[in-house]
Amino acid sequence: MSREFPIGLTPPDWLVRNLQPHRAPLNGAAMARAAFAMALPLAIGLAAGQPAYGALASMGALSGVISDTADAYRLRILNIAVPQLFGAVGVTLGSLVYGQGWYAVAAVTGVALLSGMISTIGAVASVSGLLLLLNAVIGAGLPLPGPWWLPPALMAGGGLLVLALALLAWPLRAGVPERASVAAAYREVAALLAACGDQDHYVTTRYEVTQSLNQAYDLVLAHRARHHGHSRELTRLLAQLNAITPVVEAAPAVHLAGRPLPPEVPEALRHLAHAIETGFTGPISLPPLPAPTTETARAVDHALRHTAEVVTSPDVDPRGIDDRLGRPAALGIRTARAARTLVLSANSWRYGLRLAVCIGLAQALVSLVPVPRSYWVALTITFVLKPDFGSVFSRALLRALGTVVGLGAAAAVLAEVPRGWWDVPVMLLLAPLIPALTPRGYGYQTAAITPVILLLSDILNHQGTALLLPRLLDSLMGCAIALVSGYLLWPESWRTRVGDRLADAVADTTAYVEAAFGPDTEPAARARMRRRLYRDLSAIRTEFQRALSEPPPTGRRAAAWWPLVVAVERIVDATTAARVRVRHGAPPPSPAEIHQVALQLRELSEAVRGTETLTAVRTDLTGPSGSVLEPLRQEVAAARAIATPH
Repeated sequence: MSREFPIGLTPPDWLVRNLQPHRAPLNGAAMARAAFAMALPLAIGLAAGQPAYGALASMGALSGVISDTADAYRLRILNIAVPQLFGAVGVTLGSLVYGQGWYAVAAVTGVALLSGMISTIGAVASVSGLLLLLNAVIGAGLPLPGPWWLPPALMAGGGLLVLALALLAWPLRAGVPERASVAAAYREVAALLAACGDQDHYVTTRYEVTQSLNQAYDLVLAHRARHHGHSRELTRLLAQLNAITPVVEAAPAVHLAGRPLPPEVPEALRHLAHAIETGFTGPISLPPLPAPTTETARAVDHALRHTAEVVTSPDVDPRGIDDRLGRPAALGIRTARAARTLVLSANSWRYGLRLAVCIGLAQALVSLVPVPRSYWVALTITFVLKPDFGSVFSRALLRALGTVVGLGAAAAVLAEVPRGWWDVPVMLLLAPLIPALTPRGYGYQTAAITPVILLLSDILNHQGTALLLPRLLDSLMGCAIALVSGYLLWPESWRTRVGDRLADAVADTTAYVEAAFGPDTEPAARARMRRRLYRDLSAIRTEFQRALSEPPPTGRRAAAWWPLVVAVERIVDATTAARVRVRHGAPPPSPAEIHQVALQLRELSEAVRGTETLTAVRTDLTGPSGSVLEPLRQEVAAARAIATPH
């Protein structure tokens, strides 16, 4: 007879969220690149009688594998090559102060400050800052073979080998990742239209649409500043992304109407997605669409036919899409902005100091207390203390658990596999696990990386299983320092972390409501406002998901604020739906109605910005019963009525 878990033994929600693996498909190409790029240097080093050199090159390949996250070939050059340059600088600086006592402590702490500040600029800068500090710690804590210039050259060469392998198919598959990304966005929009009759499924799918559109725009626009007007492929893809915008805007109107669309409508979008993915521009036989009978149906029909016309058009005028969603600034301007942000941003200094304090404390501690393989303490802190990669608390927990699992695999390898050529087939088996398990979560990534690092360290130090216990102790020490000095002693207020960002989103929603019905607002400007709103709300949702994985009081407070995030998303949806109805025949709202809703939203924004605990706010919203703003008024009233549960 089965027995239920006693209530006291039920694991808390935050722990379940941390341990639950993410769903992600296996990337066979990335797994093959990891196996080849990390095993080949070992084989060459053994053949040349210099296994230590091969191990260093494999370490560089490991950093290249970690950086190999982009789909587009052009982006892979930046994502892999730029961090390798910073990694080479880091290992050079670290090796120059190896064995220099407190000079090494001061140097690594300074690198940590710079690394933390760099990490706040963007995704590529974050990985670059990570490798800068990681390699500096390795260089300062481990005696590296050869002259001073050889270790950075070998490690950079290993990373560039990953890049070379990643670019092999570029001549044959140029443009394929970009087309696939745009086609995936179309399929997500089709799923959104199919889910309009299901409240829970609609909310989930709408979030996935935002994520998919963000990824597609980032991929296509990444090189638009350089290629715009010259690359027909990029111009077509951008036009196709812009063309799906009216369909996305019509979806909230369909959802609020409560009438599911005929299955032919989402099926037509899937046909268009297939044409985009294959690059086909000829006539497409779409499923016969039913005649529209309502304002919402007319909006969907009009948007869908416009989308089909753009997708099947053989030529696209780049002038017609020049500023549809804002053209990226030139590289020099973006570099200047990044440098200004690096120096003047309070967030940049805050994170840099936070990381420097933890690294400095770790380096000082291992200098005073003799700890074998002590540089791993700082390595652990560097990996854990990356807020842009997730919750610090969650990463510390998962780092400890993943290390324990990884040590089990490493113990079997170090105990049973003799040094020498057997290391090559073992690496061929272990290396693919890194890209396979990384998307599942940080704990899984740690479990995959740990035996690889220990195998390479054993080649350099020949300590065998004697590495295992120090590795575990160092990891636990690093996690403890990160939790205490990088998490508990830097308590970011909930208002600063999420409240202010949500208040900004409500204020931007107010501007969107006013612009949605303003006669002087350009359609492109309105589209930019809506896309920016959904992108910001997506980022806020991600921050909430991180907070929900932390123990009380942070997790409990995030759960209390979550309904307000959903309410703001519904307000944006209701505004978009009202705008679509007006554009297709509904009477426009009066200026007094718009002013009343905007006033309530401004008051809500001020209330959110000024508190860390939600309280009910009185709402006074009235208007004509048949107005297109009636659903919007209801959503605003619901948002203002949210109170902290007791």
